[in-house]
Amino acid sequence: MNDAVAFPLDEPELSFTASGDSLVRRTILPSGVRILSESVPGSRSATIGYWVAVGSRDELPANYGSTHFLEHLLFKGTPTRSALDIAISFDAVGGEHNAMTAKEYTCYYAKVQDRDLPMAVDVLTDMLTSSRLDPTEFENERGVILEELAMADDDPSDVAGERFFEAVFGAHPLGRPIGGNPETIQAATRDAVWDHYRANYRPQDLVISVAGAVDHDLLVVRVTAALEAAGWDLSIPGAPVGRRSGEGVEIARGSALTTVHRPIEQANIMLGVPGIVAADDRRAHLSVLNSVLGGGMSSRLFQEVRERRGLAYSVYSFGSSYSDAGVFGLYAGCSPSKAGQVAELMLAEFRRLAEEDVTEEELRRAVGQLSGASALALEDSDTRMSRLGRAEITMGEFIDLDETLRRLALVTVADIRSLAGELAARPLSIAAVGTVDDSAFSAIV
Repeated sequence: MNDAVAFPLDEPELSFTASGDSLVRRTILPSGVRILSESVPGSRSATIGYWVAVGSRDELPANYGSTHFLEHLLFKGTPTRSALDIAISFDAVGGEHNAMTAKEYTCYYAKVQDRDLPMAVDVLTDMLTSSRLDPTEFENERGVILEELAMADDDPSDVAGERFFEAVFGAHPLGRPIGGNPETIQAATRDAVWDHYRANYRPQDLVISVAGAVDHDLLVVRVTAALEAAGWDLSIPGAPVGRRSGEGVEIARGSALTTVHRPIEQANIMLGVPGIVAADDRRAHLSVLNSVLGGGMSSRLFQEVRERRGLAYSVYSFGSSYSDAGVFGLYAGCSPSKAGQVAELMLAEFRRLAEEDVTEEELRRAVGQLSGASALALEDSDTRMSRLGRAEITMGEFIDLDETLRRLALVTVADIRSLAGELAARPLSIAAVGTVDDSAFSAIV
């Protein structure tokens, strides 16, 4: 396969061979349901995901946290299956099942042996289409979610991450916590979550992706039968929901500095800037930049902060891209007395990328790291399933391993410096959790 393969929303059938001789197929049913598969030679298992392109950013002020709340509730039973029945279905065959709520989508997924894929289709379809949202289970799950939020609040790196996103994105919906907060979960009502469910879990919203040992034609037949058995009328014409705009928006910074005092042994520091959108042609440039700066043990951050100075155990950089915005950040956990010094060092290394060319050796090493990691990740059908689902929901195009490697190989020293210069010029935000206060960062804020 050469270049990316577009996924037009008005083309009912697509089929092509990707790297490694995997066969990718896509069918759009007349109702708007999209079914995608990647058949991988030699696989004996399959991972299946049911996706809807609604995440935490899509919630109204009255129902913050509803997307994550609903994710929990869809495991709690349908008219034909109890929560225990759902769990037993997968445990009895050694399968795995779970879900994830993100800022722009929700996915319910399972990994099973090839022979158990029909069962996974039936159970996941039942969960997604026919959840009862039982009032008693609703209240029980409210308690579970509050405990989940409490667990996250006990993790200082999680707290730093939430405060960092709020600091960078400000009032933009991407700055909100995915799971809501204790106040919004306490205030959530079954009616509001039910309305959220009925408004967003419809044929035109549903994307199903499967990777591994899968026969596409049989998959389409099984999915169609399961959806019709659940009461969905697939004969009603419907177009798939449109994808989000890929145009970037201006981000008004929430704050330059946020500190959260906690009596803990380390200061957890995140600093960074608005990043690039998911569809930006320079995403390969960002991957290489991130690898050079903080993507591994040979990266600049790791070598300078940990190896040469012994100031941190964990130090790295990261990038997250969404449809209309992104973030690029750096993290370190260190002694509170060293927080200011570590933050200055991280920022200096970040800015140095914009002021000086990386070496050809650093470029070669970063491209090699990313190329190898990309290839190894695709040994797992989970990664392939996720790649397929995100390609349909977010990008509208499929990029296989060969094309990924080609794009990485095209990145130049000048590309990295140019992008670093653009990022470094954007408003800086810092979030820190621990026994630190604002004065620790006075030299850089």
